[in-house]
Amino acid sequence: MPELTLTGLRVMLEVAQRGSFTAAAEALGYTQSAVSRQIIAMEAAVGTPLFERHARGVRPTLSGEALLRHARRMIAHAEAAELEIAGLRDRLAGRLTVGAYPTAAAVLVPRAIARLHKAHPALTVSLWEAGSPAQLRRVRAGRLEVAVLAIGEGLPDYDVSGLRVEVVRTGRGIGVAVPVAHPLASRDEVHIDDLAREAWIVGAGEESGGPQFGAWPTLEAPRVAYRTDSWQTRVGLVAAGLGVSVMPGLAADTVPRGVKWLRVDDPALVFSRETVMVTATEPSASASAMLQAVRDETAELATEHKSSA
Repeated sequence: MPELTLTGLRVMLEVAQRGSFTAAAEALGYTQSAVSRQIIAMEAAVGTPLFERHARGVRPTLSGEALLRHARRMIAHAEAAELEIAGLRDRLAGRLTVGAYPTAAAVLVPRAIARLHKAHPALTVSLWEAGSPAQLRRVRAGRLEVAVLAIGEGLPDYDVSGLRVEVVRTGRGIGVAVPVAHPLASRDEVHIDDLAREAWIVGAGEESGGPQFGAWPTLEAPRVAYRTDSWQTRVGLVAAGLGVSVMPGLAADTVPRGVKWLRVDDPALVFSRETVMVTATEPSASASAMLQAVRDETAELATEHKSSA
């Protein structure tokens, strides 16, 4: 008795998408007769026609539409199984714990985890969002395999001796978040002089005071309107039109509705803060795969930023 096959389902999906047996054959690298045989076999398996001919090609019958809905799910499940088995074959299975400071945890690290999961679906990744000191303690205790930290100007001189450190470069420095209704929001870049009279929304608490938590670092006597350590509150205040805020370029893609990120032309600014990945000196295969995913995602983000500049 004829049976449904994954090959037949894939051929059927291609015919439905292309609208003809000939176009489907070209896309799949089959002969037209091979495509026809697959469709005939599928129709024999279900006992009813799946396509009807019309002037410009073919289109699914009602039965064909019903089978197509299931075919998409069946193929997706089969591909997921193949990916999972591939992940088991390359032995990247089990659990990996990754840490990241809030800005990196907003865009870069989640995108890298998604990339890693696609390549190694049997590997389960846990993300822990925390400041750099807490992450370093966990790395040294063996409770965190990959830590994504912020180091440099305005931050403590963290002890990374005995650990592997790699700089992450995303192609953006720091900028400023403004309300979309702000007169400057019509631009993609502003000069520092344009920000001299703005009200600033800044961080507060023990870890504030660095350039990306205070007002713009080269302004003299900036006017501070609000202080809050919560990143969500800060951008919420910006969206409400209550001020502007310094925002690292790494977080530029996370701005909510009502906020726009702008580059700032400031010849006097020397900003030496960096994002780094920290691991043990000999990272595991899973940690090494995560490091590569961050590298790849960093390169893609830099390309996106360059094309949008």
